[in-house]
Amino acid sequence: MCGIALIVSGVRIDFSSSPPESSSLGGLYDPSVPKYEEVQNPVVSVDEFKKVLQRRGPDHLGSEKVFLQVDRPSDITFGENLSVLDKKDDAEGGKDSVSELHFLGAMLQLRGTSSVFQPMRDLSGNVLVYNGEIFGGIDVSSDKNDGEILMHELGGCCSCSSDGHTTSCSNIGKGEKYVPDILSMIKGPWALIYWQASSKTIWFGRDAFGRRSLLVHWPNLYDPRFILSSVSPLLPGKNSGNTDGTDDPDCEPVNNGDGLCYWEELSCGIYSWSIDISESVPQQNIFVGHVRKHGWTDPLLKKLINWDRTYVIPKSKEFHKNTVPPLIELHVLNGPIPEGMHSDVDGLDKLVVRKSIQCSELLNPLAISVTQSDSIATGEFQDSLPAHEVLISLKESVMKRISMDMNFQSTLRENREEEFVPVAVLFSGGLDSMILAALLDQCLSSSYVIDLLNVSFDGEFAPDRESARAGLRELQRFSPSRRWRLVEINADLSDLTSEVNHVKSIIYPSNTYMDLNIGIALWLAAGGDGWVYETACDHHKHQHPYKYKSEAKILLVGSGADEQCAGYGRHRTKYRMGGWLRLQEEMKLDMQRIWKRNLGRDDRCISDRGKEARFPFLDEDVINTLLEIPLWDIAELDQPVGRGDKKILREVAWLLGLKGAAVHPKRAIQFGSRIARESNRKNFGSNRAANQASAGSAQIRE
Repeated sequence: MCGIALIVSGVRIDFSSSPPESSSLGGLYDPSVPKYEEVQNPVVSVDEFKKVLQRRGPDHLGSEKVFLQVDRPSDITFGENLSVLDKKDDAEGGKDSVSELHFLGAMLQLRGTSSVFQPMRDLSGNVLVYNGEIFGGIDVSSDKNDGEILMHELGGCCSCSSDGHTTSCSNIGKGEKYVPDILSMIKGPWALIYWQASSKTIWFGRDAFGRRSLLVHWPNLYDPRFILSSVSPLLPGKNSGNTDGTDDPDCEPVNNGDGLCYWEELSCGIYSWSIDISESVPQQNIFVGHVRKHGWTDPLLKKLINWDRTYVIPKSKEFHKNTVPPLIELHVLNGPIPEGMHSDVDGLDKLVVRKSIQCSELLNPLAISVTQSDSIATGEFQDSLPAHEVLISLKESVMKRISMDMNFQSTLRENREEEFVPVAVLFSGGLDSMILAALLDQCLSSSYVIDLLNVSFDGEFAPDRESARAGLRELQRFSPSRRWRLVEINADLSDLTSEVNHVKSIIYPSNTYMDLNIGIALWLAAGGDGWVYETACDHHKHQHPYKYKSEAKILLVGSGADEQCAGYGRHRTKYRMGGWLRLQEEMKLDMQRIWKRNLGRDDRCISDRGKEARFPFLDEDVINTLLEIPLWDIAELDQPVGRGDKKILREVAWLLGLKGAAVHPKRAIQFGSRIARESNRKNFGSNRAANQASAGSAQIRE
């Protein structure tokens, strides 16, 4: 999938029953909102949406319109005389129309054996545009596209009112589900817009963690349309700041700078917009729609959203009890790898006791020797039971994120002469990216090259460049039969004027210098355009570098590891101030706001380069595994930096044999790539001046 949008004209929104989480609704309640034909010179045109979606390199970009109109415009009546028409011809379909729903869908197909086009429409007149992947919850066979399967599932849903699938619904007992039931089942990232023709309802939303971008424009006096979009086209007169003196980071002046918000990140959840014929305004040819937000119906998902952890405060002698018994089989860590992917994703067992086989035998080639049952220490880190559980869960997560895509991509590979690289890793050489690279190696056939994408704004002297080269050497020792390709992407901030302006538009409504620095680094890294120094295991022997551009469509990203495993400096500060409870509260806050602070921005930056970001650390099962582990086994912040922070992941790296990565200190991409330093010098004069101005949280000013 790639990107979606919906532009609605001529329908007034009524939020009386469920107001949105928004600070700027402009003229939302103004009864004079015009019908869509009267919207002259819109702030953002449909062609501009198409242009931005096309930048993402889709296989197909489609458009579909739904017109709401009456049979006799001279004598307007509603109810039975309302007709819903789906037409692509503006002149024919728009004649005498009251309202227009314009769907856009860009398809980057990575699954299925036959081509799929967006928007998808079924025989009942339902329309779906979908940007996401299904990794569980709903069965998707290897030859099917998950968007097609979801369209089929939604088409069988009850069409009762958006008040809810209650006991009064006549379809209860007939096996029909309610739309929120289906969407709550999905494991994986998604954003969607779905027109349910029978109930005249628009369903929209994004997954519980916001792993796919979905922006919303609420109608106001400057633009009375309701718009949902994966992308944020550049607005006329955009300067990314407020000229009215406000400091709202979510607002941007539109039309001479009146401080109105145009785009907002849609908060995670499921929404419905039901068009109510009985409350429409015949004299003005306006329909009225009621927007409601619906709760998730899956109990496990509710637990993850609430960030419920059973064990937060340790009792005496609780530390280091969760060690691995010597007679535990972890057979899944070394399963056979058939062509392209692991053979048994769904049947992965957690921990199976088998007394006849020693754990040290089963963990080979992970180079872990287990000889004790109570307090097993292997050098720097303990060989703990929680670490094994996290390792298995992470490997399952990586498998799910490449297995079905390999079936589709391998068919494309047959028609290509050039080397086929299916997956790349956003790579700093740090703890998170090293774990992902190692697990990808275990899940992917050794016949494929793995691209490691590394960006630097200080050439070979940036910390992330140094650690990436060290990480490459460790991976070559870890898996010498694999061809690893470190793609070194070098950038000079002073030469990126047009690119910086472009990224400003992509990241919006995120608009701080920190957002911009991270966005530029991600955007350049995802482009994969750099230099490769082929290096043998003996790293003293280098060949001449050659120019290379990674064409991998799937990019594994380590987002979510720091939030869940106490990787930020502020976590250590909270722990010192208030102990385990304060630490747990801060981590919960991080996970509940990651959609707004990180993921929407990151998804837009990576997708703009024609790549699809996959976040293995944010898999639902991985999150649940980490929540079931006592907090003191996740982190031990009395220990030094590089040991106690993200302790559980350091133990995972140690289990994998990545001893260098296991002790690697945390470094954010903006600091490791040195873009923050260069940005501070450019925009504030020096690092010191930038620190005094709190540059990290300062809004971008032209």
